[in-house]
Amino acid sequence: MIRSTVLLALAVTWAQSSVALAQPRAELQHEVRTEFLHAWNGYKQYAWGHDDLKPLTKSYHDWYAEPLLMTPVDALDTMILMGLNGEAKSTREYIATHLSFNKDIDVQNFEITIRLLGGLLSSYEMTGDRRLLNLAEDLGNRLLPVFNSPTGLPYRYVNLKSGAVRGNVTNPAEAGTLLIEFGTLARLTHRQIFYDKAKRALVEIYNRRSPIGLVGTWINVESGQWTDTDSHISGAIDSYYEYLLKCAILFNDQDCRRMWEASISAINKYLSVTRIGEDEGTPAKHELWYAHADMNNGKWTAMTYGALDAFFPAVLSLSGDFDRASLLQESSFSMWMKEGIEPEEIDYETMKIKSPGYPLRPEIVESTYYLYHYATAQRQSFRGERRPPSRGNAPGLNTLYGSDHYQQMGETMWRDFVKYCRTDAGYAALKSVVTKEKNDSMQSFLFAETFKYFYLLFAPPRTLNFDRVVFNTEAHPMRKK
Repeated sequence: MIRSTVLLALAVTWAQSSVALAQPRAELQHEVRTEFLHAWNGYKQYAWGHDDLKPLTKSYHDWYAEPLLMTPVDALDTMILMGLNGEAKSTREYIATHLSFNKDIDVQNFEITIRLLGGLLSSYEMTGDRRLLNLAEDLGNRLLPVFNSPTGLPYRYVNLKSGAVRGNVTNPAEAGTLLIEFGTLARLTHRQIFYDKAKRALVEIYNRRSPIGLVGTWINVESGQWTDTDSHISGAIDSYYEYLLKCAILFNDQDCRRMWEASISAINKYLSVTRIGEDEGTPAKHELWYAHADMNNGKWTAMTYGALDAFFPAVLSLSGDFDRASLLQESSFSMWMKEGIEPEEIDYETMKIKSPGYPLRPEIVESTYYLYHYATAQRQSFRGERRPPSRGNAPGLNTLYGSDHYQQMGETMWRDFVKYCRTDAGYAALKSVVTKEKNDSMQSFLFAETFKYFYLLFAPPRTLNFDRVVFNTEAHPMRKK
């Protein structure tokens, strides 16, 4: 059982007033908006009509032989939330009149779904522009052939014109991170096939879990056999778990709720690692991490954690498990603080970096935003009481640090992010967080996720009603059913 180590901090932070942070928060909100425009203007100047900006060479990158407007589609709902009405209107018009999926190209179903299908649906719900929904439905139709496998698990690639599929070995994330988008498309078009196909894929992964309740990393979609039994919460599995919980919430799907509850029980039993951290000059503290293990016997195989794992505090908090969420967020932040920006992966037993890159990932910012939201809600709910009562099924006090703690954490990350990644044309990924050498890459999720979560962390809560939406894994908010 995890014992909360934040009692003293809670006593202090609950007593703090948010008034002292009002002006800095407004300034940070403005800074994020300004930097979004800086990167967006770089894209418009050097890569307009293409998928991504290459910020060092001031050129462009397209995912396939023909561009699919990844950056404009991913960025549109963020512009709307930021109140960039002129940019949003012109970008929406460009997408509606220039984006076509009638292209003879093989695309990766997962990435196209979360970025383009998700972005079109979210922007449609925000604007009511029927042209965006028409594009989404056309794309959904062209993606449907991926589900035509013997198991119902999707192939990884599909040709947008012919419907030909390929890639018969997939992973839980790519197979199981489709229902938010296809389910929303089903609701908006009244075509149940979209929901049924994506849900079956999610269920088929779950049905192939091991006797101890874990899934592996790679699976053959034709035979249904696992080809890699490494189990974890990192890339290639991560958003499968995210969608089990989020689809239960978004669609009130009780099958997804049941699958989530069984899965999180197995994750916490076999993959969670609690240890005592002993930083020089500071008191010992409890730490929470998650390991890699064999899916069949639960034996740990690697003590690694990285930027992609840092999404999990957000999911834990969404489930009501604030104890684990707050502890894991502190672990994620310690990973960030080691070099002043997070690496792709560390060994948390030694705190040695295993993979030094930083591709502008948003997950740790996402979790900070979620924890800030729930900490604010707790403070409002329990104002005037000595301390809040325990909530949910999580052990211990089941509370978070004060909301100021997470905004201060976010400010630290924002300052580091700007300091090390900003260029004169936009923002660049890092080849190494140790040397801070930049990489000529600025993927579209910078606009969809990283800037959006930073902005929402510092913006007034009225900017987006958190409790009325569910974010897809690309941070595109979908309205609850």
